[in-house]
Amino acid sequence: MTPASSHSPLRTVQVLGGGNAASSAHVRSLAAGLVARGVRVTVCAPAEADHAYGFTDVGADHVHVPRSSDPASVAALRAACARADLVHAHGLHASFRTVLALGGRRTPLVVTWHDRARAEGPRAHFLRVLERRVAKAAAVVLGTTSALVDRARRAGARDARLAAVSLPGPRVLPAPDDPDGLRPKIRAELGATGRPLLIAVGSLERHRGYDVLLDATHAWRRLDPVPLVVLAGEGSLRGELQRRIEAEELPVRLIGRRDDISDLLAAADVALLPSRWESRSPLAQEALHARVPLVATAVGGIPELVGDAAELVPYGNARALADAVERLLEDPGRRELLAERGARQAATWPTEDETVAQVLSVYDELTQPRPLI
Repeated sequence: MTPASSHSPLRTVQVLGGGNAASSAHVRSLAAGLVARGVRVTVCAPAEADHAYGFTDVGADHVHVPRSSDPASVAALRAACARADLVHAHGLHASFRTVLALGGRRTPLVVTWHDRARAEGPRAHFLRVLERRVAKAAAVVLGTTSALVDRARRAGARDARLAAVSLPGPRVLPAPDDPDGLRPKIRAELGATGRPLLIAVGSLERHRGYDVLLDATHAWRRLDPVPLVVLAGEGSLRGELQRRIEAEELPVRLIGRRDDISDLLAAADVALLPSRWESRSPLAQEALHARVPLVATAVGGIPELVGDAAELVPYGNARALADAVERLLEDPGRRELLAERGARQAATWPTEDETVAQVLSVYDELTQPRPLI
């Protein structure tokens, strides 16, 4: 790490809205790596985000800044950034608050777009305005997928680069012989003993495509045995989905938010990702690391992320989704091939250390004095 000067360490502020699990986990990983390299890190995020992700546990300072863009929130962020050599904001709303807080200061601003903001109608137009304001204000916009980099450039970014972040945390690979019997225990708990287990993970919101997934389950009811679909997550559609499951007698269970996703995947036969949009999906990464065959929609950053290591289907096509899953369940050789391809594909993704090194190189580029010509 090259310090900001020969006498003092680089002082950075990481700004996080606190609403996205993937970006929160990335900021914790980034903070840990930067601190280990001698960088001073302050994380500005809601208090509950620090409680959940432990930024202070890895040596960063934490300043409570609510998600709201009210003047008090922006003022708190302005004070926290007052002595920073560089500010790095994650996500659109956190980035916009940071632009307001920095005002006309010359402090370099780096922005990471982890995902695309989703909205319809007048709010969609409002979000596009925010994107343009943020993209033009940032010294560098980092996108976690090529699609997000292109989006930033269209929004007016002067410098937009691909920065594919790693999946923080340990890589949990199921042991082939499962000596502790974890797989049968989890399958028994879920009610999947003697039948295929299909796992989907994510918030129960419209963009996740779970309505299409429920449509697809109708085709699987004629299989023997009938697969069980398990959805892990919470959200505004829980009531609607549960009513459909009961009214249509679908082989689906909603199990709420879980903190043992790696164990659930280790017990699964197939992982499902039917979303309308995904950037660098944590579920896709977890599934490939765990050698679990994945059926996903060919949207956003998914094709770039998984390559040929997953079955890709069009979004919104319940028949294509159902057929892809059925083919996998009937073909153990294909499942094993995808497991092997998944392990190879996962090995091409950046490690946490490589992610930190890339980000730090951007910081150095923006903070080092330039020689006079």
